[in-house]
Amino acid sequence: MAIKFDEKELKVASEIPNRMGGAPTPVYDFPVSRKEGYIAALKKQPIWAISNVETRFITPKANPDNVARAFAFEDTMMPPAEGGGKDMFGIEWVYVPVAGGSMVKPGAPFLKDANEWKEKLVWPDLDKWNWEDSVKNIHLNPEQFNIAWVLNGWYERLISFMDFDKAVVALIDEDQQDAVKELFDKLSDLYIKLIDKYLEHFPGIDGFCFHDDWAAQKDTFFSPSTAEEMIVPAMKKVTDHLHSKGLYADLHSCGMLEKQIPNIIAAGWDSWTPQTMNNTQAYYEKYGDQLLIGVIPDAVSPEASEAEQRAAAKAFAEKFCVPGKGLVVNSYATAAITPAFREELYRHSRTIYSEI
Repeated sequence: MAIKFDEKELKVASEIPNRMGGAPTPVYDFPVSRKEGYIAALKKQPIWAISNVETRFITPKANPDNVARAFAFEDTMMPPAEGGGKDMFGIEWVYVPVAGGSMVKPGAPFLKDANEWKEKLVWPDLDKWNWEDSVKNIHLNPEQFNIAWVLNGWYERLISFMDFDKAVVALIDEDQQDAVKELFDKLSDLYIKLIDKYLEHFPGIDGFCFHDDWAAQKDTFFSPSTAEEMIVPAMKKVTDHLHSKGLYADLHSCGMLEKQIPNIIAAGWDSWTPQTMNNTQAYYEKYGDQLLIGVIPDAVSPEASEAEQRAAAKAFAEKFCVPGKGLVVNSYATAAITPAFREELYRHSRTIYSEI
């Protein structure tokens, strides 16, 4: 049954700093918990147009990848400058201040040929990680949708082993393809163990976000047929496991990925937030009934009056708050969203969804 909108919901209970910049995000007096609102959108039965207040992510320091990548978030964020070092496979990363992130230490790649992985890779023992300290430093909020990020997926992991140029060739080199497939399948088995280990120590997790960049500014790194053959089966193994646990699967993949959206869906991902070079509104129209896609609103002039901002929000809601699709405002766009636009979008999305 739809929950009728009440103007009293617009009372601001608290505010959350906007990680992408811009005005802080208000936490309204929602009719259900933020977690329930987010899950409703994932189920294509939305209650309001969700944004960036419904979720909370963690990247525990117990996982060496998160420290190596200088992106460890527990209750507080590890200072990025303390990042770098060895990831879970012993690959050395270096924090680069000007980039605000880490890269594999330059020099000789760990693998020169994918066929070398069976003899060279030392697989991590998850039981030896320092879970206890991360458990002490992570307190999940049951009111929010708690999502754990895994920063190196399949192709990204291959890059860390081989460097980009050799990794992209390995995907299409007939002499290396079987080795890559076996490696990706074994990585999936590792990630399934990692998922279960996270659930053991952080039982409030609702979903996992895997990072696996597939594209640059203008096009994909490899063809859809290559992704379908080489990567999708390994991903599907993990998303099937997540779904069997009643959890949700989110993909973080950067670049112009229009050609790869059918593969994202085939791999079993529930949601994806495209970067700004993508035509998110067109993707929503075509795939929004199969995938929760972060949509970027049309830009509103900085000189626009409050009435114009509210009119733009109403028009956006009327176009994108439709039956059978969930709407999430793209996190890459939230810095440009004004308080008036956000309030009006909430009001009209609630009104529209309560009448569906």
